[in-house]
Amino acid sequence: MTRHILLLVALLIALGSLLIACAQRARRIENLGLRNQGPQRPYRINGHTYYPLPSAMGFTETGYASWYGPGFHGKNTSSGEIYNMHALTAAHKILPLNTFVLVENLNNGRRVIVRINDRGPFVKNRIIDLSFAAAKRLGIIGPGTAKVRITALAEAGSHVGRHGTDTGLSALRHGRFYVQVGSFLDPGNARGLKRRLARIHKPVVIVRQPIGGRIFFRVLVFAARDYNVAKDVESRFESMGFTDAFVVAQ
Repeated sequence: MTRHILLLVALLIALGSLLIACAQRARRIENLGLRNQGPQRPYRINGHTYYPLPSAMGFTETGYASWYGPGFHGKNTSSGEIYNMHALTAAHKILPLNTFVLVENLNNGRRVIVRINDRGPFVKNRIIDLSFAAAKRLGIIGPGTAKVRITALAEAGSHVGRHGTDTGLSALRHGRFYVQVGSFLDPGNARGLKRRLARIHKPVVIVRQPIGGRIFFRVLVFAARDYNVAKDVESRFESMGFTDAFVVAQ
């Protein structure tokens, strides 16, 4: 009898310790919400609570992207700035606001860098909601969605203004940036474009990339080691008639 009582006491002590640990964990979660002030704090949508990540370092995700445009243009975003569908921005549920991410369309190999300034999408099986401009770069305006891979690159500084201007992109200014001018299934067409471009810009490279069971030959020109300079090169090629030109990081 005494042995049974001792076992019961030990079980009650163990159960009490477990309940205390659970209560402490619950308090930590609540306190986390209290400490996170501003747009990075936990929030609740449609009965579900989302906890934004404290850091975007090492974050990558694969899933489906969608886009949002005219119906939201000119309205406030979660970051407090005004949504501009012509800017390269996006919405994500848990990445820190003002994180820059590389988004790659896994169907056609197109890439774009966007800044997270809003929350969403709150639709099942969607991981990111792109601005109209970003979706256009990736070629998903017509289809509406596409399978993408997103990779966090850097978090912007605190100088993001009401209309989305930013001076904290220094982490993206250290690398090799190219402008993709064309992408072909026929390697002969890729070589022909390379010869044309080599007369006005060097170096020009052809990158062989398998996408969706097919081999694409991407024609890239080296632009700069500074992202802003690379964007100027992109604009120059667009003005020359290469309207699908876009910056990629290699």
